[in-house]
Amino acid sequence: MTLASSMTPPTSLTLLSPAKLNLFLLITGQRPDGYHNLQTVFQLLDYGDELTFTVANEVNGTGNITLSPGIKGVALKDNLIYKAAQSLKKHTGQAYLGANIALTKKLPMGGGIGGGSSNAATTLVALNYLWQTHVPLDTLLELGRQLGADIPVFIQAKSAWAEGVGEQLTPISLPEKWYVVLTPECHISTREIFSHKRLTRDSLPINMRTFFERGANNSCQPLVESLFMQVKDTIDWLNQYGPAKMTGTGASVFLAVDSLEKAESIFSNKPSNLNGFIAKGINTSALNLYLPEQSITGV
Repeated sequence: MTLASSMTPPTSLTLLSPAKLNLFLLITGQRPDGYHNLQTVFQLLDYGDELTFTVANEVNGTGNITLSPGIKGVALKDNLIYKAAQSLKKHTGQAYLGANIALTKKLPMGGGIGGGSSNAATTLVALNYLWQTHVPLDTLLELGRQLGADIPVFIQAKSAWAEGVGEQLTPISLPEKWYVVLTPECHISTREIFSHKRLTRDSLPINMRTFFERGANNSCQPLVESLFMQVKDTIDWLNQYGPAKMTGTGASVFLAVDSLEKAESIFSNKPSNLNGFIAKGINTSALNLYLPEQSITGV
């Protein structure tokens, strides 16, 4: 039983909006519509942004959605948090629904760790719970899918094997590793990487057993390393402690280790020009508590 079905919601809720890592990313083909077929594993982390939602409904008026603070360089109408809230309102047809949303931003933009997508997913689930709009999970997933390909995995709230364009999700149980995540000072456009003529688009697909036995690479990594020396330098530095990988289209890179002590030892030696964090991999995020009652089998 989830909290969403077991009690009357409060008027305010604070939630972790978790980061993710792509433990591998294979581009296996390009579709006629321009999108790419891929395989990846989304590993959720116990680290991320923090969002506080406070209900501000106006029974006889038009509810406002506020977000503070704003994100520099991103207009409110373009912010995924705002777009997610408005999408849920539009779907329900209840214009009076409102919310004040406070964001504590920890995750870098353009890092490949899902900050914006996670924020949008957290917004959809949290406001559906607080507003008591009772939108079923399948519909929340579709609303998220319309906003971004990575959003459904955060709504589902489980680490997952993904195929298609990332929308075919199968929850999986991953070893609870610790991760050193480092982000060099560069912003990488996912759109530009996926449209680049030198991107490898014909990687052979694998199955879960192969991933668990031998792992897999990131089809985007060689291209990004050639275009952004900062990413290559960061990977080279982490490689002295173990096999480092890039997540998504970058810029963040990571190394999996078996203990917090090992992670802290590596992180304490990082170059001063690198930002980053230490996090533990989790198989289920706290957002799972606020999902509507509905099976996610076959999502």
